Amino acid sequence: MSKKKDGIMVILSSPSGAGKTTLVKLLSQNKNFHISVSHTTRKPRPNEIADKDYYFVNHEKFETLIKNEEFLEYAKVFNHLYGTTRTPVIEKLEKSENVIFDIDWQGADQIKNKKLNYKLITFFILPPSKGVLFERLSNRHTQDKLIVEERMKEFTRDVLHWINYDYVIINDNLEECYSKISNLIDAEVNNGSKDYDKEYIRKHVEKLTF
Repeated sequence: MSKKKDGIMVILSSPSGAGKTTLVKLLSQNKNFHISVSHTTRKPRPNEIADKDYYFVNHEKFETLIKNEEFLEYAKVFNHLYGTTRTPVIEKLEKSENVIFDIDWQGADQIKNKKLNYKLITFFILPPSKGVLFERLSNRHTQDKLIVEERMKEFTRDVLHWINYDYVIINDNLEECYSKISNLIDAEVNNGSKDYDKEYIRKHVEKLTF
């Protein structure tokens, strides 16, 4: 049975290029959240550190973890498998430590459906416009226009899942976006008032999907 001193879980999801990974790192540094490290079958990017950014494993190892029911959630994203193992997360929560997840909507749905006895707050991060997203993705994948095109197509599908999250935040300015998320977490934990306009978000999503 969950006790008040248990840690809380916060999920950040977003279409590729909307900035969730940077926000997760900021929240970890400034709000004492442990970042849940996912397993993945994809290769490390040049700036990534094994066992810190991800546990990089082969497909066979990942399938074994699935078979042994080790995952709290897992999903296939851009032809690679990603998953969060259960034990490290639960151990931290039971020690009153907070955990933040950088996962997509598929993983978020799975964790929500587990109905764990810990407080869960979910955020979906959106870009200010499709043009800004295209620019961010182009800067990230300078050598591969096909990847950018694939990400933009996926964006149109991903954005439709905004409705399943507690809060949707537009990442137009990183500091402001971080501040909004931080304030909403504090309000949720302390039962404070929440500055959140869902109708404004709905209109923004309509613009992005028009």
